[in-house]
Amino acid sequence: MDEYLSEKEKLEQLTGWLRANVPWIAVGLAVGGLIVGGWRWYQARIDRTGAEAAQAYAQILDAFDRGDRTGGLDQVAQLEKSHPGSPYVDQADLAAARLLLETGQLDRSASYLTVVMDHSRDPQLAQLARLRLARVQLSLNHPDQALSTLGRTDQGAFEGRFAEVRGDAYFAKGDRASALREYRAARAAIGPAQASNDLLDLKINDLAGDAPSTPVAAIPKGN
Repeated sequence: MDEYLSEKEKLEQLTGWLRANVPWIAVGLAVGGLIVGGWRWYQARIDRTGAEAAQAYAQILDAFDRGDRTGGLDQVAQLEKSHPGSPYVDQADLAAARLLLETGQLDRSASYLTVVMDHSRDPQLAQLARLRLARVQLSLNHPDQALSTLGRTDQGAFEGRFAEVRGDAYFAKGDRASALREYRAARAAIGPAQASNDLLDLKINDLAGDAPSTPVAAIPKGN
């Protein structure tokens, strides 16, 4: 009998606890449901906006390919307004910079590259923009600006290319010794000679030998 009463008392205690806490349990379940629903809504929104940004970027490239420079640049500006946090904004700015460079608008190209360099959340893209900006500045005959842009920060996978462009800047300033030092550093960072690096080897051989030096291209093909 005592065991039965003990179990009964336990049941009554549990019932009382449930009566007292059911409202809070219901609130907790409701909040949990809202959190799950809110997360699913957020993920769906991210997917939707990502798809919209990707489509807008594709349209920008299509406009550039068709020669519609004005329309393409307008779409770049619209993409920046409608999807400011999208990585496609950086890609669009880089595409715009390349287009403007190819059409001889170096100052405008530099402005797009500066935006990517200063604001990209992708460290690799920021470094790529920094490298291209320095090359543009060399084409504008501003070697000191190029050296300042390149800096001496960690350049990661671009270390060799940074050293090469730094060498170009020193060469433009007439500092052949510093240029050779940077070219050799570039060769060491890039590794064994390849067909794509023939120009770098020519620069090294030109400065290391007795042959008269000729100016190097400010913006070689590649990165």
